[in-house]
Amino acid sequence: MVSAEQGRQVAGRYRLLERIGHGGMGTVWRAEDELLGRQVAVKRLHASPHLADDELATLYERTRREARSAARISHPNVVVVHDVVDDEGLPCVVMEYVPSLTLGDVLKKSGPVSPVEAARIGRGMVGALRAAHAAGVLHRDVKPGNVLLGTDGRVVLTDFGIAVATGTSTLTKTGEMVGSIDYVAPERVRGGTPGPASDLWSLGATLYQAVEGRPPFRRATALETAYAIAVDELEPPRRAASLAPLIEALLVKDPERRPSAEAAERALREPAAEAGTAPVDRAKLLSPDDGAGSPSPAPGRGSTAVLPASAASPRRRRRVRVWVAAAVVVAVAAGATAAALNLSGGNTKGSHQAATGKPTPSPSPSTSASSTPSPVPEGYHLVKENELGVSFPVPDGWTRRLPAGADERNEIAYVSPNGLVGVRVSVLDFASSDPLQHWKDDETTSVKEGKLPGYRRLRMQSTSFRDLPAAIWEFTWQGSAREWRGCDLAFGRPGGNEYAIYLSAPKAEWQQHKHIFDDVNEGFRLPEDDR
Repeated sequence: MVSAEQGRQVAGRYRLLERIGHGGMGTVWRAEDELLGRQVAVKRLHASPHLADDELATLYERTRREARSAARISHPNVVVVHDVVDDEGLPCVVMEYVPSLTLGDVLKKSGPVSPVEAARIGRGMVGALRAAHAAGVLHRDVKPGNVLLGTDGRVVLTDFGIAVATGTSTLTKTGEMVGSIDYVAPERVRGGTPGPASDLWSLGATLYQAVEGRPPFRRATALETAYAIAVDELEPPRRAASLAPLIEALLVKDPERRPSAEAAERALREPAAEAGTAPVDRAKLLSPDDGAGSPSPAPGRGSTAVLPASAASPRRRRRVRVWVAAAVVVAVAAGATAAALNLSGGNTKGSHQAATGKPTPSPSPSTSASSTPSPVPEGYHLVKENELGVSFPVPDGWTRRLPAGADERNEIAYVSPNGLVGVRVSVLDFASSDPLQHWKDDETTSVKEGKLPGYRRLRMQSTSFRDLPAAIWEFTWQGSAREWRGCDLAFGRPGGNEYAIYLSAPKAEWQQHKHIFDDVNEGFRLPEDDR
């Protein structure tokens, strides 16, 4: 049958040369545009001879919609649609020809790609989605088979066949699901209305498969897969390296807690993500609910998926910092591949449900052992944050990150190479008269907003630090793919400079990382220490 089609002219202009793709909806051909003398791709729709008139009309409308949707978007990572023509009673879409393989083909032939390559592909995909969403178009079928990897290195998102534009009606029957089930977001599985966050979930599922070699929730049947997408916890990716936080953040069940396309793109454009060395800052990617960093009160309200951004007002902000190590965003907000932290120096804490469970807290750091900073420990280097007016030791190999939306004069973060562990330092004004009350107020707000599922307070108590009033807050919460643990120290006097030092890490790895909290505290240098 292919031989009979090959060489045939479509619409008096496009000569079919080679079949380059085939699927349930149609066949894609490389063709010659004999009018303009250029190569194009022609997508011929399949239609069963038994289709009813209304079904045939729907097929035509979907084809026209694909053309219109793609035509609304002008972006190098979106396939260009040239024309829609009729061929023997069936619609054909004429598109630019991109010499390429699909990501799906690459995964079948060669297996998973490296995290660095996945980040490169992700940058192209999220760029395409940003352009589509800005044009009012939802793709609704983002998957490896619709991602073209050009021989020239270009990444192109194609097949807008089931896309929907703002203000248009859907073409599905009641109860009908469109899109490939492995990549359909939880809210769509539950019958909810899709939005830009649904495409971003599909992006996360595609990146997961790119590095792991399989979709994140695939089960034996489509029904079981749909159930897993809606209900089951994500199995953390094992081969994603520093990209893991972002992937986990994108795959959060609640669309409101996923990083935005902008945050994901920022994370994927981090130098580390491009070079494949440092992790994506998860804190920027995730909503304050899912990241490596635990929420922690900070001066502003964390808005990034990974590192919560400070609130607009530089002072008097009760920020809850949340390191979203689990999934991150970019670190969307912070860094592309290490996006799991959402920390913030003040109000970044996200919601912490004041639980009364009594898990054993880690030993208190030596917050009052010395009135002067300790020497820099072996394996650390001293960083001087001129805008904050402080210096402190940071483990070698960690990457500096500015929390999304944060003001460098108020907070800064440092993230481990794998993006799962982070330290955040903030300058803030306590909302209340003492550090302990500040933490209590933040905890109450966090619980009320419900941003941290499974929150458990481990301890919250007054202490002292460098002879200054202080309070320490330690807690755990459940991220999208793992449990997190955080510890936050606030100290200072009302009317003077007040600070918060925060560490977050996966709960399962807390014992091996908790010393970092003490090391940073003990080496923390205030402005007066350098006089």
